[in-house]
Amino acid sequence: MRLDEATGLRQKAYSASVSEGRDVQAGGIALRLAIEHFSRGEPSVGAGWLGRAHRHLDDESDCAEVGFLAVVESTVARYGGDPDGAVALARRAVGVAGRVRDPNLTAMATHTLGMALIAAGRIGDGMALLDESMTAAIAGEIDDYFAGVVYCNVIDACLQIADVRRAGEWSTAATAWCESLQEGSIYPGLCRVNRAEVAALQGAWAQAEAEALRAVEEIRSFAPGGAAAALYHVGEIRRRRGDPAGAEEAFGRAADLGHEPQPGLALLRADEGKLGPARRMLAHDPASGLAPLRRAQILAARLEIALRDGDVDDARRAAEGVEALAATYPTPALEAERSSTRGSLALAEGRAEEAVGLLREAFGKWQELKLPYDAARVRADLGRALLACGDEEAGVRALRAASTALEELGAEPDAHRAAGSVPAEPEAALPAGLTAREADVLRLVASGKTNRDIAAELFISEHTVARHLQNMFAKLGVSTRSAATAFAFEHGLV
Repeated sequence: MRLDEATGLRQKAYSASVSEGRDVQAGGIALRLAIEHFSRGEPSVGAGWLGRAHRHLDDESDCAEVGFLAVVESTVARYGGDPDGAVALARRAVGVAGRVRDPNLTAMATHTLGMALIAAGRIGDGMALLDESMTAAIAGEIDDYFAGVVYCNVIDACLQIADVRRAGEWSTAATAWCESLQEGSIYPGLCRVNRAEVAALQGAWAQAEAEALRAVEEIRSFAPGGAAAALYHVGEIRRRRGDPAGAEEAFGRAADLGHEPQPGLALLRADEGKLGPARRMLAHDPASGLAPLRRAQILAARLEIALRDGDVDDARRAAEGVEALAATYPTPALEAERSSTRGSLALAEGRAEEAVGLLREAFGKWQELKLPYDAARVRADLGRALLACGDEEAGVRALRAASTALEELGAEPDAHRAAGSVPAEPEAALPAGLTAREADVLRLVASGKTNRDIAAELFISEHTVARHLQNMFAKLGVSTRSAATAFAFEHGLV
């Protein structure tokens, strides 16, 4: 059954309940309709049905529907930027659940309180409640509809604080659960959005893009917000890979579905050299209704673009915004972002030794979080800071390691920037415009190494080796390994 058909049947059931004077049942149906319209990106219609639910349930006390009303109102308050109100309403739902002993309400109220506590900055308490609610879903103690809501929301909460380990574990469990559902369920598509984001954070960008695009096709008609978020992630992956046209297309589609394409679109404009438009896109502080990590990412992008444009004062204001968020929401990801932005600012202000300490701290935190892209980028900044301190050996080592890690991810523009920061060798420029890494590959080709051997020796993938060979052959004007080997000997590269 299509979602619009199910909605129509629910509306008929609501009308029948009203005509028969069954207020509790009518209130429950109105709540379900409110949730459906909110999830479709129709807040006015959702608010209308929520008002009707109130009218039917305000005179009731201990019934599951009253608890679910508090759950929905808590969620609305949380998205509206009122975490304290969200906590109070979720506690009310937990109280009702304890009295009526409804397992569906218990799981929903518990996970809603967990998410409200996270929004209020009480991360540890919130995550403990999310884990508790997830056990009810895994154990099959609640109906599929509510299990799906818990799975999606808990994984989304993990992603909002960049808890990749926990998100990955719950995503694997959700995938197994989705496979048990009947064909036509909405949840496999919704879960796919989360799986795509987990894969993107872990650096599996090809997998992430494929999952996200498939999710868009599955959920666009009934969950445009989720489809828009998936398209935004596609845009970010393409931008990082150096595909501006593809990124532009994905960001545009995300915006058409109602998703603000920032900071990705601003960073894309900055990469195109359009610093003025990029800065105007991020001129205002991010809305308090956004997840704290997303707000910090927008501020970090504002800092990065301001530094590219030479505006250290605006970069400092952005860093202060990240600092305030990390103080309010002391998650490992926000603390890593704080160290990163403070380190970048210190380097720009000429405080190189301080920058080294901050960037080393940030690099360690990104590594602990298992976020390879962020770790590699901050390692490149660390290399630049070490060079500014006069430690050329350590600086070059950090920059080369960062460039290799970014190559492996497919982040070609960032890899080139890192490699370009390595001081040129004074002896002689490499012939034919070869890069240092291409010269390394050429030397190994000339020594008879296979692509697999070269990949193992340079700690890169065979795909990356093949790409270097293709670029190298083009620069040398040759088409065979033997011809490239001859060039290497002729120019003293071996």
